[in-house]
Amino acid sequence: MRLLINIIVIMSLKKDTNYIVSGLERSGTSMIMQILHSGGVPVAFDFTSRPADENNPKGYFELEGGKVINRLMDGTFPLEMYRGKFIKITSFGMRFLPKGKYKVIYTQRNIEEVLFSMERMTKKKDENRAEIRDSFLKLDILVKDIITKRDDIEELFVNYNQIIKNPKENIEKISHFIKEEEVNLDKMIESVDLSLYRNREIND
Repeated sequence: MRLLINIIVIMSLKKDTNYIVSGLERSGTSMIMQILHSGGVPVAFDFTSRPADENNPKGYFELEGGKVINRLMDGTFPLEMYRGKFIKITSFGMRFLPKGKYKVIYTQRNIEEVLFSMERMTKKKDENRAEIRDSFLKLDILVKDIITKRDDIEELFVNYNQIIKNPKENIEKISHFIKEEEVNLDKMIESVDLSLYRNREIND
């Protein structure tokens, strides 16, 4: 039986809305979920199917070990179960969201850092780096275009690199986006761990 671990919250989100954190793989989606979790925002995740490791020491904050996309593609993922809570769905899965009511925080990151982080995770150098870079950039553009054109999605674009450099300003934007005055901004800001910013772009 899958165990969903939710924090005890002091506030709630709208029960008719699906809240999603999205972005390319390794773009900071887990960090955004962690920030929300720290501030008392309701999130849904399952630590048992994909536990924390050296790549994400504070956890992946995923459901079903990252199999959500497959279930969105075949129409079996129960989005209605997660209304009023943030869940994590990476970019590719956003193409398969059914009609509904959504608020999406979409995170972006320096593409070279994304690629380097993926290589670090797989422990091997990608010989087709240029090709993968182009594919990721095309996917990023496609998904951003999709979500900005859908009238059932309200979106906020954030940037991993900017959050690291200026947590307070950027986390306040997240708080205003979800329209919650009860979040613990101090805890959210404190959760940004600079020691985990290991895959930074060389010239940064």
